[in-house]
Amino acid sequence: MLSTADTRQIRDFTQGNIFRQLLTLALPLMAISFIQMTYNMVDLIWIGRLGSRSVAAVGAVGMIMWMMNSVALVSKVSAEVSIGQSIGARRLDQAAIYASHTTTIAIIMGLFFGLIFFLSPDLSVSFFNLDDDISNEAARYLKIISFGLPFVFLILNFSGIYVGSGLSTLPMYFNIAGLGLNILLDPLLIFGVGPFPKMGTSGAALATCISQGLVFSLFVFHLRRKNGLLGNFPFFIRLHRRYTLNILKLGLPVAAMNIYFSFINMNLARIASIYGGYLGVTSQTTGGQIEGITWNTSQGFSTALGSFVAQNYAAGQNKRMNIAYKHTLQMMGTLGLIVTLSFMFFGSEIFSVFIPEKAAYEAGGEYLFIIGISQLFMMLEITTQGMFNGLGRTNPPAIISISFNTLRIPLAIFLATRMGVSGVWWAISLTSIFKGVISATWYYFTMRRIRLNQNQ
Repeated sequence: MLSTADTRQIRDFTQGNIFRQLLTLALPLMAISFIQMTYNMVDLIWIGRLGSRSVAAVGAVGMIMWMMNSVALVSKVSAEVSIGQSIGARRLDQAAIYASHTTTIAIIMGLFFGLIFFLSPDLSVSFFNLDDDISNEAARYLKIISFGLPFVFLILNFSGIYVGSGLSTLPMYFNIAGLGLNILLDPLLIFGVGPFPKMGTSGAALATCISQGLVFSLFVFHLRRKNGLLGNFPFFIRLHRRYTLNILKLGLPVAAMNIYFSFINMNLARIASIYGGYLGVTSQTTGGQIEGITWNTSQGFSTALGSFVAQNYAAGQNKRMNIAYKHTLQMMGTLGLIVTLSFMFFGSEIFSVFIPEKAAYEAGGEYLFIIGISQLFMMLEITTQGMFNGLGRTNPPAIISISFNTLRIPLAIFLATRMGVSGVWWAISLTSIFKGVISATWYYFTMRRIRLNQNQ
């Protein structure tokens, strides 16, 4: 068992004010998500000054990195849920074992994929069917980014460990430090200021890697201090079958859902390049970053709900779970409506902040208008996913997401042949609406079955 000094770092969500606890956990998580989004936004703002072709190159690599972040959810989500449930069951010794296992898995995956992209960047970016000069620029960017990939996996894993322990503020501070360094380095390395060489998009990649290295170092320093979180658990151990299988059971459905989602979006970007040229890719990748306003907010509350529900479900506090869900839906609904109106009426103006070329921001404005229609439903889906994750039932969101994301490809091709590249955006928006409605309905019947089983 862990010492009293260790237990004082753990936050108990099974009692106390629900709304305050949700905000306390969710706001730092939202901040972390927005920090990650700002990394990309800062890169886009500076790279946008190099031209929309450079934005297309970086955007293509961004799609690949999205997939890698999805793979990293195997360790991150399983850390959040397994550690949260262990704490709710008052098994802090077990929480430390899970932390070691998820960290080991993150190290193995980060090194493996980093090596693959370093050795074959051209093969990866060739998928997008871009012009040769854009593809070459993207390959150079990806090769540099591959050095930071192990850091990405471990940062997400460590964040999951802290969130599962009810401590989301420290990861926020660490990521703020990394963002600050990235903001400083971006213009210096992209444009070559003072003694720094002019590196273009490669400079943006290098700035990102250095910043990720800083965040990783801060996590390690804090975890390795005296009385560190969960008793200075070892980072690399021999994996045991029981814990590894449970980690995979919890993390794989969520990771598979997100991996597949990113793969579908890569295919949508390819279709967009066919019907809209490189501006189609630019619209989707840059527009997707702007859409992160709602996505990251929802993801922050979804992750908070996952940790909150994990503890309360293990403690038999179903009423607190339902109240938390209602509070979150009310907040997400308000924000979703604001974003929807902004995207639909001011899409071009918003897009022009990132890419000042008229053709680019007009095409991007059309993307935001169509996507704006589905923002409320997207937030409903992501919020409900957090409830399922906390219950340890990660399959329903995966089934819903995989089914309707698969539908996007034939629907996008069908609509694009009749409407041009805007048909791709309509395929995304329509399927998001269906996912939100079905997720909420499935959750309602899941909770109904749980209540019936508990009353028997």
